[in-house]
Amino acid sequence: MLGVSNYGAFVLAFILLLILPGPGNLALITSTGRGGIRAGLAATFGIILGDQVLLWLAVAGVAALLKAYPAAFHIVQWLGTAYLVWLGARMVFSRGGSTNLLNIRPSHFLRQALSITLLNPKAILFYMAFFPLFIDPAHHLGFVTFAFMALTVAVLTFIYGLLMVLAAHLLAERLRASPLVSRLLEKIAGLFLIGFGVKLASG
Repeated sequence: MLGVSNYGAFVLAFILLLILPGPGNLALITSTGRGGIRAGLAATFGIILGDQVLLWLAVAGVAALLKAYPAAFHIVQWLGTAYLVWLGARMVFSRGGSTNLLNIRPSHFLRQALSITLLNPKAILFYMAFFPLFIDPAHHLGFVTFAFMALTVAVLTFIYGLLMVLAAHLLAERLRASPLVSRLLEKIAGLFLIGFGVKLASG
């Protein structure tokens, strides 16, 4: 299909990758819990935008550049680590209740999710390794094939993000009845963000 071999396997593989725990999933959950459905959807679009940038950078050969200049890779990697740790620390040490997070513009959550996605240079290397697995050399259509794969990634991410946001919103509505539990889960999410940041630097 448009130069993609075994399109069904490509879709299934990417869905499985979306389900794996990571900073993106955590960004969706925490954004929804802190700002409602609009914030969660904004975070979803932030992740989609970030993925598209990284995906096309991989197609353009930036992955090869990062491999040739490891220092550049590590600089971006450490920036990503610092950002995740900073976000996590803010959540861990937040006193809660000091601001009305529902009044924060959704664009704030979009920028936050976009930053989390872009500051993960490993994603470029991932796309560089993942896409060739499903490209049919005999029927490859160049830009059209990559555009088709990129569109598939965006649509799957949106559908998955929408489902995650709706589920997180239902859970958040119940948790708001118990502020203590809500604050505890926010701190746990912050610790996970810090952990993801450290893993990004060391892995």
